[in-house]
Amino acid sequence: MPVEKRIGVCNLCEAICGLEITIEGRDVTGVRGNPADPLSRGHVCPKGVAIGDVYADPDRLRRPVRRVGEGAGATWEEIGWDEAFDLVAERLAATINEHGDDALGVYLGNPNAHSLGAMTHGTAMFKSFRTRNRYSATSVDQLPHQLVAHLVFGHQLFLPIPDIDRTSWFLVIGANPMASNGSLMTVPDFPRRVRDLRSRGGRMVVLDPRRTETAKVADEHHFVRPGTDAWVLLALLHVLTTELADRLPPAASYVDGLDTVVGLVADFTPERAEAMSGLPADVVRRLARELVAADAGVVYSRIGVSAGPWGTVCQWAVTCLNVLSGNLDRPGGAMFTSPAIDAVGTGLIGRGHFDAWRSRVRGLPETAGELPVSALREEIETPGEGQVRAVLTVAGNPVLSTPDGSRLDGALRGLDFMAAVDIYVNETTRHADVILPPTTALERDHYDLVFHLLAVRNTARFTPAVFEKDADQRHDWQIFREITLRTTARLTRKPPLRKQLVQRARLTASPTLLITGLLRRGDSGVTMKKLRARPSGLDLGPLRGGQLPRRLPAKGKRVDLAPALVVEDVARLAAVATPADHELLLIGRRHQQDCNSWMHNSQRLTKGRARHQLLMNPADLASREITDGARVRVTSRVGSVEVEVAASDDLMPGVVSLPHGYGHARDGVLMTRSREVPGVSVNDLTDPELLDVSGNAALNGVPVAVTPA
Repeated sequence: MPVEKRIGVCNLCEAICGLEITIEGRDVTGVRGNPADPLSRGHVCPKGVAIGDVYADPDRLRRPVRRVGEGAGATWEEIGWDEAFDLVAERLAATINEHGDDALGVYLGNPNAHSLGAMTHGTAMFKSFRTRNRYSATSVDQLPHQLVAHLVFGHQLFLPIPDIDRTSWFLVIGANPMASNGSLMTVPDFPRRVRDLRSRGGRMVVLDPRRTETAKVADEHHFVRPGTDAWVLLALLHVLTTELADRLPPAASYVDGLDTVVGLVADFTPERAEAMSGLPADVVRRLARELVAADAGVVYSRIGVSAGPWGTVCQWAVTCLNVLSGNLDRPGGAMFTSPAIDAVGTGLIGRGHFDAWRSRVRGLPETAGELPVSALREEIETPGEGQVRAVLTVAGNPVLSTPDGSRLDGALRGLDFMAAVDIYVNETTRHADVILPPTTALERDHYDLVFHLLAVRNTARFTPAVFEKDADQRHDWQIFREITLRTTARLTRKPPLRKQLVQRARLTASPTLLITGLLRRGDSGVTMKKLRARPSGLDLGPLRGGQLPRRLPAKGKRVDLAPALVVEDVARLAAVATPADHELLLIGRRHQQDCNSWMHNSQRLTKGRARHQLLMNPADLASREITDGARVRVTSRVGSVEVEVAASDDLMPGVVSLPHGYGHARDGVLMTRSREVPGVSVNDLTDPELLDVSGNAALNGVPVAVTPA
């Protein structure tokens, strides 16, 4: 067969690296980074190289399947698409008709943000279900960022991005972009960008309870006790507003609430931060001085902070630090992108809201139209009006990725009906009655509606499918269309006719056609014709300063640095007692070869040295008379697991770490290689009662005990 080269894209993580893919017929024979891509510049990580493994995986579903039987003896049989669509629509509609809208629970996994069809048609499907029981991976990942952006700037995705290519001082808190390629900061080729930062005389400082891959290449790293970042960030603000107040630039005229910020942080001294976090007070003062003195500096925090008990306060404090130091909306600081399709400015993605309704059992507030996924299990198990009786998941595995996954696993068994849009029979979808598998990344067109909003450089890229889908396959958008139209037709209480017609028109158009229209509506000058002519992408230049207040989504074009929700939470924070020294705190971790829970079926990504162990400081091992390599029992309030322990000086004393996304050896999982990968699920230990005010799960800083197994 002839050898061909195609331009592709890796949309497995937020870096959206451009690829050069070599194919022979229907086989991928080589993958390398595309040096002509203006954002990724030839970079590719191990996950990108393995993208063909997903396409060729013999365990991947390609036709709909129906579960036959129950429990460990259940089997799967292929059925036709029409039969599958009708079965799903009939059961979902019957549940809603009999028990009400809220009897349906829906869950969106992380890959939805990486699929064009999910962004254009998946959202329409979920809006067609009028249930309040909407959940997603957002509430175990990034909800504090979105809530703070909504409260401060007026839109949940109007997020400032570190201008790493021009900054001279970069403070990274609870983030590991060397492994993740950035998150809520699309930054492919992070290693070279750090080298460039250093070559121009800049510095990177990392605060983290683990000496991560990013900390190891930083100019400076300091341990911080999990869950105490808020005291460090507020102490930095305290130093800025007291000791360094005369060095701060004048506040922008569109910024409100500065006096309130000063009052809120008055008692959060560096000494208090040291007692809570372990970070010396003199280091806090020095970092504050360096931020103010830098000609261009920026503070960035991510999931280690977001998935903590004070995630919203932390993200608010990061924003305040960038504003007060004069680094918001200026080159080298925290800036806003100018995408060819502005999903924020055009209203394509909603502004977000908070506490419009609450969960039935615990009364937890919604954020941006979703309830905290930590409430899903109890909403299934607790009888009464509004009980979740049917669940639809899309590209998600909440059994491994959400708190107390073991109990959620049990709750899913008791549902009246479950359907999944997924390519695997995994730890969650094994409970489904029907699984509808979409095409994979190499079989569909792609344009990033989300990650162009978050990238460290303005670019635009449309990537046609590398392979045509088989006649008997369906794209995700086609699956969403059929579920929506067929379920709506069976509902007793249908939407108004006009709404149904608008819905049908939107769902009928392909994602590529919708992108073509959105580009035409914009003022960037980018068209689909230009993108097709330049498949590696168009370079629209570096991030541009001076965007504010013109582009502020908030009414009145103002920045509110003192939203009431945050003011109240800071007051709650002030009353927290100093933590006990003897307590062990659990944190997660991610590796460059891992992609949440679903890339462990790739042999090339899982071969070599095992990565599943509990990491523990040697001093903590010695004090408990545990030897390196021994099998230990890790116990939290909600569960217990057994796993091998590995001594590591990279862990702060009093901190232990388990990786996210492991624990596949369960009955009914049909992922051959994944089942062979050792390890346990960290989310069999995380606690659904530990929540940030936003509703985000506090996955980091979970109290645990470690004993010999």
